[in-house]
Amino acid sequence: MINRRIAAAVGVLVLGSVAVPAVGTGAASAAAGTLYVNNTVSCSDGAGAGTQALPFCHVAAAAAVVNAGQTVQIADGDYNETGLTLTRSGTAAAPITFRGAAVENSIGGSRIHGDFDSAHPGNGLVVAGAEHVVVENLTVTASYGKKALLVDHGNDVRFRGINFWGANAQVTNGSTDVTVAGSRLEGKGPLVLVDGGSQNTVVSTNTVTGNNVDDMTGIQVTDAPGTVVVSNTVRSFCFPGIVLGGASTGATIENNVVETQTSYGPPACATPARATGITVAATATSGTKLDYNLVSPLSGGTAYNWGGAAYTTQPALTAGTGQGAHEIVADSDWLWQREPGNRPSPIIDSADENAPGMIDSDAYGWPAVDHPTVPNTGTGRGIRDRGAQEYMDFGSLFTPAGPTRLLDTRAHIGVGGTTPVAAWGTVTLPVTGIAGVPASGVTAVTLNVTVTDPREDGHLTVYPHGGDRPNSSNLNWTAGKTIPNLVTVPVVDGKVSFYNASGGTVHVIADLAGYYSGKGSVLTSTSPTRLLDTRAHIGVGGTTPVAAWGTVTLPVTGIAGVPASGVTAVTLNVTVTDPREDGHLTVYPHGGAAPNASNLNWPAGKTIPNLVTVPVVDGKVSFYNASGGTVHVIADLAGYYSANGYETYRPVGPWRVMDTREDWGAGSGTNTRKAGPVPARGTLDVYLDMPVTDSVTLNVTVTEPGTDGHLTVYPYGGTVPNASNLNWVKGETIPNQVVVKVKEGKVSFYNASDAPVHLVVDAFGYNSR
Repeated sequence: MINRRIAAAVGVLVLGSVAVPAVGTGAASAAAGTLYVNNTVSCSDGAGAGTQALPFCHVAAAAAVVNAGQTVQIADGDYNETGLTLTRSGTAAAPITFRGAAVENSIGGSRIHGDFDSAHPGNGLVVAGAEHVVVENLTVTASYGKKALLVDHGNDVRFRGINFWGANAQVTNGSTDVTVAGSRLEGKGPLVLVDGGSQNTVVSTNTVTGNNVDDMTGIQVTDAPGTVVVSNTVRSFCFPGIVLGGASTGATIENNVVETQTSYGPPACATPARATGITVAATATSGTKLDYNLVSPLSGGTAYNWGGAAYTTQPALTAGTGQGAHEIVADSDWLWQREPGNRPSPIIDSADENAPGMIDSDAYGWPAVDHPTVPNTGTGRGIRDRGAQEYMDFGSLFTPAGPTRLLDTRAHIGVGGTTPVAAWGTVTLPVTGIAGVPASGVTAVTLNVTVTDPREDGHLTVYPHGGDRPNSSNLNWTAGKTIPNLVTVPVVDGKVSFYNASGGTVHVIADLAGYYSGKGSVLTSTSPTRLLDTRAHIGVGGTTPVAAWGTVTLPVTGIAGVPASGVTAVTLNVTVTDPREDGHLTVYPHGGAAPNASNLNWPAGKTIPNLVTVPVVDGKVSFYNASGGTVHVIADLAGYYSANGYETYRPVGPWRVMDTREDWGAGSGTNTRKAGPVPARGTLDVYLDMPVTDSVTLNVTVTEPGTDGHLTVYPYGGTVPNASNLNWVKGETIPNQVVVKVKEGKVSFYNASDAPVHLVVDAFGYNSR
């Protein structure tokens, strides 16, 4: 199964049984609204206990004296309680609350252990005849075959954030208005049993997982009218998922994910007949609603049994019963395998938010979030996921903007004066709430960064504000040289930082190309494809260079796999060559005036590349030669942005992936390599130790080249395309940002020169479904 979120497991420490001292009527309770239980400090179950200074040692001691409106606060720790039974009642306006110490994901760090003595098996936590009781944030264990949670003739009893293993929960004997919500339940089936004439029970937003071979039924409701079963994830492993039997009329079964077999189990169950996903007996159909669930077909069993009739598909169910217009019969996990063309799981953003019994978070305490590439097909806000776990493993979308100048230390733009950045100095730039960038929700920005007038050799590191400066670089220069590079950098507190790693001052310019947030366009990365070469009649009508102060317009849609419409921006690797005079190139949306921004800066005669992400207007982009001489321009497609697709961007680091001047990847097996340059006309395949990835954003630096040449970065396993990412002259150090598709976790670097070259590669983010 693909993990939808990495969650910390809460361990269960089973200690030897410790007898609980008897608590008589003379035991004092604290006058305040909170009674404290903490056996990790000096404690007592006698008179005067229950204060924060002198807490009770056992929960049972507090339970014997707690009054309406009071809270029993249970500290993190292990509590051996023999048959802990709650019998005292609160009122509707002033319930009694038992609250454990919440740890990560809102599950209790306070652990209640029943009696594990096989001669005296005990339940974990019992509510007997009490009403208006709230129990939160506990881990509860019980003897095998006993109950972790048992509500016996209780009323208005609410459980939230409960863990248990190896046992089950039961609501019985005419209990009313009991809620079990936001919890993780694993053990012997039925994991949740509601019976004995209990009414209006709510089982909401729990992970319910069987783990015992004799019965792993998930949720069973028998003779319990008005039961609500919503937003649970039920894994019953070849046993029934959800069962309504007897006189369980007027029930609601919605938003559940039911897996009677999972994608990481055998392909089908040995006895599929007993692995029905959702069963509603004929005696329970009256007034019962069934909708918005997802039932996996992997067990080979029937998806639904309604009133004795079996249904394997949603259309058949709806035609036969009038129920389940929004049901889905599908494997909830295979859609996450990220094969080409696969879309995110249909459980996302598709639940009935208006169903009864819905709570304000998932089973891990996380709120509903809007997946940026999935249509909101649910009710209400449309962003609730089906099941107990909110899918949050996604990144951001791109909004092209500008180009707009945000920083120029020469011209008092983005800073308080015109002073260059000091040697070994840092300048911090606000990037949100300006130039059309939202004030909040921005995860990263794409900037074209240029350094000019550097007094000594050095490099620039652009990194998230407030963090430790990483061991990475974005631009490398020699004294006196002007050099640009595209930078995509995570945003923290609305700012990014620029560090001048040199012994001399330097001026820094930054032009906005776009930003990443929860809304925008989706990147579709492509293999490098040449769209423009003014030397070779590609993308233009001849082989004439771009004239001094001239503009060339390039169609970029409807070719090379780019859609004919709906494209908001393209990412191109742009190279200028044979410039006759010093100057710069501005790449900008077609139809407007060339903005006060630059993408490439060059001295006469120099070949220089830079990655460019530029908005598309009318299917075209424009290139302006801001120099007094002609220049040839080359552009290779790296990807395009549109409303279609499922890749989202996750900014990372930045961190160093490799440096061929040093041993790197040592100990990782796949990526272990001794120091040494990439040989002439040689290829280096690099495994990226990153999550499942469609494309990656890298800053690639070439250094110590033995002769002139260029570098091509491309997806592993393919042929070297007619494209380039970096161009250099002998002895030069030069960087460029690269966006490249990943295949089998790898990308390839081809040294198109007749001498070895060293590579330094830093990761700044990745795109993934």
